Amino acid sequence: MKRILSIQSHVVFGCAGNSAAVFPMRRLGMEVWPINTVQFSNHTQYAAGWQGMAMPAGHIRALCEGLSNIEVLAHCDAVLSGYLGSAEQGDEILAVVAAVKAANPAAIYFCDPVMGHPEKGCIVAPGVTRFLTEQALPEADIMAPNLLELETLCDVNLTDLAQTRAAAHQLLARGVKMVLVKHLGRAAREPGRFEMLLATPEGDYLIDRPLYEFARQPVGVGDLISALMLANLQAGYDAVSAFERTNAAVDTVLLHTWQADAYELQLIAAQEAFAAPLIKARTERLA
Repeated sequence: MKRILSIQSHVVFGCAGNSAAVFPMRRLGMEVWPINTVQFSNHTQYAAGWQGMAMPAGHIRALCEGLSNIEVLAHCDAVLSGYLGSAEQGDEILAVVAAVKAANPAAIYFCDPVMGHPEKGCIVAPGVTRFLTEQALPEADIMAPNLLELETLCDVNLTDLAQTRAAAHQLLARGVKMVLVKHLGRAAREPGRFEMLLATPEGDYLIDRPLYEFARQPVGVGDLISALMLANLQAGYDAVSAFERTNAAVDTVLLHTWQADAYELQLIAAQEAFAAPLIKARTERLA
């Protein structure tokens, strides 16, 4: 059994951050140790707002120290980080990554560089974007940005697939071993599809799924993609197979959500797809 330390946000109601990631990873057979960077009543894109708080400075470091004291860090196979409540939490996460890798040199760091999307109501604390670009990037084994985050990481403007591939390879050149661009958006080859790009030193791969017409776009899809990709890799699937399984499972979740006319991701209804996804779309290896 593989063990994943997942450090990201938590919502009491709905699916975002750890609330979108922990159950699917466990359903895939992972032992997951969640640490919450924030605890909110609901995600931040509800018009009525939300209640809650970012965890205080030192909280993540203290929890890691507790894990070290009971000598379990050597059994941790991967650290996943997502939404940060403050830039200071970033420093604590890198300290956790260092401690885990010292205890288990085979462990990996999967960084989901959540930078926010103010137009959608997703806001990150000051300094978080700079931390992700300057400090997290050099330490990450795998990164999973969306198109906007990839632009920020590489300080470029991306409008097509070729430019996006080149930007992903900038991250590979800086030491990242795998880059998953979670939503190509305006850079997609087919704008009417949800396309994702996987860039590795061995090659680049493209995959797509349908775009469903939601009255309100569900939140937490990116968190789900990152969690499933990491869990599939930890389950022993190669990068391409993990990419295909992740895409298929996310498509099933979105289909259930659309059919239910729901705003929150229907993880429970679609849970069979996490362990046994029905793969309809295969990757295309790009020339």
